[in-house]
Amino acid sequence: MHLAENLRILRKKHQLTQAQMAVLLEVDRSAYSCYETGKTRPDYEKLIKISRFYQVSIDDLLLAQFVE
Repeated sequence: MHLAENLRILRKKHQLTQAQMAVLLEVDRSAYSCYETGKTRPDYEKLIKISRFYQVSIDDLLLAQFVE
């Protein structure tokens, strides 16, 4: 589940809250929380937005294992 872990790690690294990320992605905070717990995955448009915001590739978001 690299995506869920990576979303949490990147968000904390950039000192953002789940609520702030939810606003950026135009979703409810609870929906964003589900991305970080792995209950659901963001759609392609949101993955693109996230990768551009953090300046990482979608491949890295999905496959890499970021370290805290």
